[in-house]
Amino acid sequence: MELRMDLGARALPGVGSGWSGVSGVSFMSNQKQQKPTLTGQRFKTRKRDEKERFDPSQFQESIVQGLNQSGTDLDAVGKFLDASGAKLDYRRYAETLFDILVAGGMLAPGGTLAEDMTPTEFCLFKAQEDIETMQAYAQVFNKLIRRYKYLEKGFEDEVKKLLLFLKGFSESECNKLAMLTGILLANGTISASILSSLFNENLVKEGVSASFAVKLFKSWLSERDFNSVAASLRKVGMDNRLLELFPANKRSCEHFSKYFNDAGLQELSGFVKNQQSIGTRKELQKEIEDQMSRGDPLKDIIAYTREEIKKNNISEQTMIGLIWASVMSSVEWNKKEELVTEQAIKHLKQYSPLLKAFTSQGLSELTLLLKIQEYCYDNIHFMKAFQKIVVLLYKADVLSEEPILKWYNEAHLAKGKSVFLDQMKAFVEWLKNAEEESESEEEEDAD
Repeated sequence: MELRMDLGARALPGVGSGWSGVSGVSFMSNQKQQKPTLTGQRFKTRKRDEKERFDPSQFQESIVQGLNQSGTDLDAVGKFLDASGAKLDYRRYAETLFDILVAGGMLAPGGTLAEDMTPTEFCLFKAQEDIETMQAYAQVFNKLIRRYKYLEKGFEDEVKKLLLFLKGFSESECNKLAMLTGILLANGTISASILSSLFNENLVKEGVSASFAVKLFKSWLSERDFNSVAASLRKVGMDNRLLELFPANKRSCEHFSKYFNDAGLQELSGFVKNQQSIGTRKELQKEIEDQMSRGDPLKDIIAYTREEIKKNNISEQTMIGLIWASVMSSVEWNKKEELVTEQAIKHLKQYSPLLKAFTSQGLSELTLLLKIQEYCYDNIHFMKAFQKIVVLLYKADVLSEEPILKWYNEAHLAKGKSVFLDQMKAFVEWLKNAEEESESEEEEDAD
C-alpha cells in the first residue's frame, strides 16, 4: 500500500513593497499553514473489535413490551421469548431477562426494583400464589432454557442471587419463589447447589433460610419422592449441610427435627438425622484407627468406645461393624494370598479382646460374621482366609456356636456364598458333633 503525504502550500515569508498592509493580512489569513495529512486507503474497524457498551435498558424495554402484549397467557409468553432469542442478545443480558420474568423489572442490590423504567405486571411475583400457576411458570423457564442451552448457568446464578435477596421480597413473593424453585429442582432445570445461598449468615440469623426451605422442600416433594430428593442433595454435597439452615446455637439434629417435623417434613428430618449419624460414625471409626496406630492400650480404646456408644446412642451391632472396619483399616495388607492369611491371623489375635468387648449379644456376633464375609469377598486376596479368621475368633471367644450355625444355615450373604460355605463345611460339622456330644453328656449327668 502506498501512502502519499500532502504538505500543502507554504505560507509567504513576508509582505514585500507594493503590497498594502490590509491586503497582506487578508492574504495571510487565507493561507494558514496546514497540518500534514495522510491520504490513501482507509481501513474500517471491524464490529467485533469494538467493545459494545453494556446498556440493558433497551433490552428491558423490548422484553417488558412483549410481556405486556402477551399478558397472562403463558403460552404466548413462551412463544414471544422463543422468537425474541433470535433478535435480542439473551447471552449478554441473561440477568436482566430473568430479573424481568421473576420480578417484572431489573433488580437493584437487596432485591428492590430499579426505578429507571416502569416494570411489567406480568411476571412471577405478580402471578397468583398457587402450585398450578407456579408449575405453569416453571414450564416457561424450562422451555426457554431447553431452547437456549447457554442460559442454563446464567439461570442458576440468577436463582442463587434471588435467594440472597429474600429479605427484600414480600412474604407472598418468597412463597412463589420457593414453590417455583422446588418445582425446578424436581425437574432438573437447576441443581441443589443453589441451596448454598440459603446458608448466608444474615438469612440464617433471622430465620429466613429455614422458613424458605420448608416451602421449597414441600414443593419439591410434591413433584418427586424423597429418594430422588436425597440423591440430588448427595450429588452436590448438600446432604451434610442442611443443619446450616439454623444459627450455630440451634444447629442440632433435635432442633432441626422438631422444626421440620412440625412443618410435616418428617422424611427430611429422618434423612438429616441419618446423615449426622453417618458422619459421627465415620469420625468415630477414624478416631479408633488413630488410637490403634498410636499403639494405645486396648483397655483405653474399649473405654473410649463404650463412652461413645452412650453419648451417641449407637447400638452394639453398629459398633462392632465400625470396630471391624477400624481393625482391618489400621494395617497395610500383603497383596500375596499365601501371606495375607498368616498376617491377618496375627493381627486379629492381637485385637480379639477389642472385638470380644462388643459382641456380648448373639446379634452382634452374627453382624460381625456378615462383616467378615463381606470384607473377604470385597478383598479378593482374603477369599481363602475366611474360615481361618472365623475359627480364630471362635477360639478367642469372640464368636460362639449358635451364631456361626445360624450364619451357615440361613443368615449368610449371597456374596461368595458357595466359596465360604464350602470352606466352613468341615468346621460346622465339627461344631454340630461337639454340640451333640455336649447335649449327650448333659443328659447322662441328669440321669
